Amino acid sequence: MAYNGFQVNLFCGSLVFLFVFRLSYGDVSYSFPEEMKRGSVIGNIAKDLGLQVSRLPPRKARIVLEGNRKRYCDIKVDTGELVVADRIDREELCGAKLSCILKCELVLEDPLESHRISLQIQDVNDNPPVFVKDAVKLEISESAPKGSRYRINAARDADIAQNAVQNYILQKNNYFALNVLTNSVGTKYSEIILDRELDREEQQEMKLLLTAVDGGSPQ
Repeated sequence: MAYNGFQVNLFCGSLVFLFVFRLSYGDVSYSFPEEMKRGSVIGNIAKDLGLQVSRLPPRKARIVLEGNRKRYCDIKVDTGELVVADRIDREELCGAKLSCILKCELVLEDPLESHRISLQIQDVNDNPPVFVKDAVKLEISESAPKGSRYRINAARDADIAQNAVQNYILQKNNYFALNVLTNSVGTKYSEIILDRELDREEQQEMKLLLTAVDGGSPQ
């Protein structure tokens, strides 16, 4: 066929389309505490998914984590067990979020198939409460009335829920009492209350010890 001086050749033939199908099956979920030792067993994924352990090596079974280059878990192809491959620090992964979930897949070949895995990482009490400053200086007039209140900044704890700060304890003394409060986001803080009028001539300075206590076991 000629058109405007250009020669166009038409060829008739067959077009071959190659499609690769990847079958994805149902989810399986595991829940376990952070900071488990390397090699610790999370669960037997082969058993839970009904897979033949003897077929795992020839099908090149492997664990692939979504959006994470670090290998936190792996599969033992001789037993079908899902094990911890590297240190899992919940605070490093999820910060203060109440829910910490790692998503990964068990991938097998010949034929190609994958199984989605959800790993719920539980918080353990591995962080102590910490005050921003080791010491706080308050200047209080001896004319301050009984019942005067002085707020102390909250201690911080990287753990969450029950493992976070639950209470404060004030060293026993003759002048101040302690009041523990909770703000709008659930953080506990404290204030000291003047329980007895001060007398500078009697005592010019006093030191008090305030302790933040979390709810872990041990605290």
